[in-house]
Amino acid sequence: MPLFATTVFLSAFLLFQIQPIVAKMILPWFGGSSSVWSICIVFFQAELLLGYAYVHWLHEKLAPRRQVMVHGALLLLSLAMLPVAADPSWKGAALAHPSWSVLAVLATAVGAPYLLLSTTGPLMQAWFARSMSTGAAASAKPYRLYALSNLASMLALLSYPVLVEPALPVETQARLWSAGYAAFVLACLGTALYAHRRMAQAEVERPVDPTPVAHPGWRECLLWIGLSASASILLLAITRHLTQDVAPVPFLWVLPLSIYLLSFILCFDAPRYYVRPAFLVALPLAFLAVDRALEGGLGVPLLVGLLSAALFVFCMVCHGELVRRRPPVRHLTLFYLMLSVGGALGGVLVGLVAPAVFKGYFELPIGLFLCALLVVAVLWRELRPVWRGLLLAALLGYGARLGTSSLEEVEGYRQVVRNFYSQLRVADVDDGALGIRRVMRHGSVNHGEQYLDAALRQKATAYYCDRSGVGRALQSLDTGRPLKLGVVGLGTGTLAVYGRSGDEMRIYEINEQVLDLARSEFSYLADTPARIVPVLGDGRLMLEREPPQQFDLLAMDAFSGDSVPTHLLTLEAMKTYLGHLRPDGLLAVHITNRYLDMRPVIAAAAHHHGKTALLYDVTSEGDADLCRRSSWVLVMSAERAAQLPATLQGGQPLRPTPGFRPWTDSFSNLLSILK
Repeated sequence: MPLFATTVFLSAFLLFQIQPIVAKMILPWFGGSSSVWSICIVFFQAELLLGYAYVHWLHEKLAPRRQVMVHGALLLLSLAMLPVAADPSWKGAALAHPSWSVLAVLATAVGAPYLLLSTTGPLMQAWFARSMSTGAAASAKPYRLYALSNLASMLALLSYPVLVEPALPVETQARLWSAGYAAFVLACLGTALYAHRRMAQAEVERPVDPTPVAHPGWRECLLWIGLSASASILLLAITRHLTQDVAPVPFLWVLPLSIYLLSFILCFDAPRYYVRPAFLVALPLAFLAVDRALEGGLGVPLLVGLLSAALFVFCMVCHGELVRRRPPVRHLTLFYLMLSVGGALGGVLVGLVAPAVFKGYFELPIGLFLCALLVVAVLWRELRPVWRGLLLAALLGYGARLGTSSLEEVEGYRQVVRNFYSQLRVADVDDGALGIRRVMRHGSVNHGEQYLDAALRQKATAYYCDRSGVGRALQSLDTGRPLKLGVVGLGTGTLAVYGRSGDEMRIYEINEQVLDLARSEFSYLADTPARIVPVLGDGRLMLEREPPQQFDLLAMDAFSGDSVPTHLLTLEAMKTYLGHLRPDGLLAVHITNRYLDMRPVIAAAAHHHGKTALLYDVTSEGDADLCRRSSWVLVMSAERAAQLPATLQGGQPLRPTPGFRPWTDSFSNLLSILK
């Protein structure tokens, strides 16, 4: 067991270490969108499916000796793929179809090593079972190796943001992972040779059992798939809700995935942890908890706690029922194949199908109803007719409730659109004496607003009002000549208010739907006398490809949303921005964020490039100037800082934080700037 356990533990640890490493590599190439994480999970689930299918074929079709030879050869061939690295030729080249591009770059970067790692858990369990005599195999419980693999996965997942990411550049992480993979190959080959000898000996020792093991029927296989898919859908859908609508902090994707893995560990290591009556009683409470969380109005800690507790109950029920229905070890590989089919189907629904088909986030209600439906199916034969009727009525009532709440999510808005990058909603809000205010929202984040009253329509609002840092900066610019202005992050186009006849404003926006809504639902772009030049694509990548623009002011407005694009805040990125400014130009960085303090990042980058950084806070909201609380940092030359006009007096100098490590394209650590 120690030899098998070591190989399984190492493979599972490497599986979940490479996920954040390679995702961090490619995140800047696709605009820093949080959807990259979802697509990565889809890819890794699909790889697991291929790996489990390969193991099932190996187990069913080849003799033990041939299994060892084939798998050993593939392991040695996979070493040719090292070190793992994403191909830079994909950088910014496929934003038209980002989901498929992410899958393609992952396949070329880590496809083969990840596939071989994914086969290890079920293959080692099958070899372990066949290496023992009948009595030993029964007592050794090879299914416990699956619990061990999930423990290793969870340790890898939790250690990355705490130990690995803060300490090592991503290139070093990839090299160390590649060395670890080489060590895994050696361990796996050693285990294979040992298993080969033991399997030959066990075949001689094992008595012939005349009773064949019944093959699981298709209904049982469908139930395995459904339970696995339900847990997968709920994992990804609740992760999306946590990282967007509740608290836009990327770390929160770790919490639900850890809960998901923990349920595997508890259920497969010792089924007694799944206390069936208690969890079945807790299941309706979990459904109610999610329903209450989706209504809103709760504090963030309570909301996160409710959703996390509910997800734990869902996963324990799904995985606990799977363990209750697991087959004898003869059909172990089929069981894991069906689990991987369900996980992949759930991932495809949430990561690929839902953004392309749904306007709302309907995958969460689908996952909830599927979970409830499967529990009814599992319990159906165990219940008396009267309880069956009550359970069926409750299921239908719950389905109606989910359908109603799903429709409410997209009704009452002028526009609701969704794609790879986000879901955007445009709503009209009555502000009393000020009239109707039209707002663009992404989750709980306000991306701009405009009053429809003719007297207020051309007023800068929210984070861009006259008192804001960017408003003051734009008003301080030389009015004796046409200005050239740049904006990264369009929103509703509010900054166009400051444009004058003869000015040019280049606006960089990665999401075409944002541009469409800004043109169709808001009038800032149409009303400005300035010339507007929209540039579709990631702001940094587009700027890197353009000749120096000589901007009088470049506004970076991409950091208040659900997932902060860290690649826009590195030393290399800052060098690009400064290269597009006039010698006396201003770089305005919007850092308003409820959960992240980006002042140390901007201060370190400005200091590295010999620039002065001044912070301008708006701490009070007011109807008179239509302002909201905001924080802007203006980065400029020391000469410009020494000759500030009156409109820019009073900025707070930002100085580097002692011990804070500047972010680079190889290193960034969001954990260090949590508020």
